[in-house]
Amino acid sequence: MTETTAAHSTPTDPPPMVWPTLSARDARAIIDFLVAAFGFQEVVAYEDGGVIQHAELAWPEGGGVMLGAVRDDPEHIWKLPPGGFGAYVVTTRTDEIHERAVAAGAEIVRKPFDTDYGSRDFAARDPEGNLWSFGTYRGHPH
Repeated sequence: MTETTAAHSTPTDPPPMVWPTLSARDARAIIDFLVAAFGFQEVVAYEDGGVIQHAELAWPEGGGVMLGAVRDDPEHIWKLPPGGFGAYVVTTRTDEIHERAVAAGAEIVRKPFDTDYGSRDFAARDPEGNLWSFGTYRGHPH
């Protein structure tokens, strides 16, 4: 198994405690798309025989996602359907990311708009159909 890595945090950043996870028909293509279109950062990708078994992508403003190629392995519990994933990603750069996504050919589901609760949002789909919503709403304080 081979590994690629890149720095993504500082020693003071708390590590993510929840990792949204998705499966992909072509994990390398989705990783490259998420980096180019939205600005995720590839942290690690473990390959076996040219197939990405596990990858982690960091979101520069905190958190990240994990993904891997769909596998026909009875021991593999992550049998999620490709294209069935959705995530809301918090950012202070909604319009900038929207422009980047358009330039990278993302399918824009909803152009940037202001919500009645003060968030600036937009939504797009990646090439496998996963829904990515970006906005300034950080969730209700708890």
